[in-house]
Amino acid sequence: MKAGACTTIETVLLVSRQGKTRLAKWYLNASIKEKTRMIRDITSLVLSRPHKQCNFIEFKEKKIVYKRYASLYFIACISKDENELITLEAIHLFVEVLDRYFGNVCELDIIFNFHKAYYILDELFIGGYQQESSKKEILRICTQQEDYMDESKEEGFVRPRTGTR
Repeated sequence: MKAGACTTIETVLLVSRQGKTRLAKWYLNASIKEKTRMIRDITSLVLSRPHKQCNFIEFKEKKIVYKRYASLYFIACISKDENELITLEAIHLFVEVLDRYFGNVCELDIIFNFHKAYYILDELFIGGYQQESSKKEILRICTQQEDYMDESKEEGFVRPRTGTR
């Protein structure tokens, strides 16, 4: 195991109970074909697992750490030498921040505001390493970013989208 309490996350997935991927963030280089295969394999492993079993799965040369919240599975893929409990805490932190940001987050919040979910994830992790652990600070930064976007729309800096290119 590496020194310190920092775990490297290789992949973060949010998957519905029906197996639909709602969010996928990769911190490793892989082809689209490899990513698609990994998503399929990881999703089938997690969804087919009995609810009473442990939230850690050995997967090839990696570990899958997951937790189900309501209708979504929050899944992280780490190397086999990393700490599962730290990863589970990082997943829980992500869920808590989403919950506070959206006010009791649900699957529809992720579907319709996926860009905000990615932004929150990017505030938590950079290159697979956890960068911020303060919920208050993450929420402050995300709210500030949203305010900047609102200001730029009001000032006309954001070009309106049209149906043609």
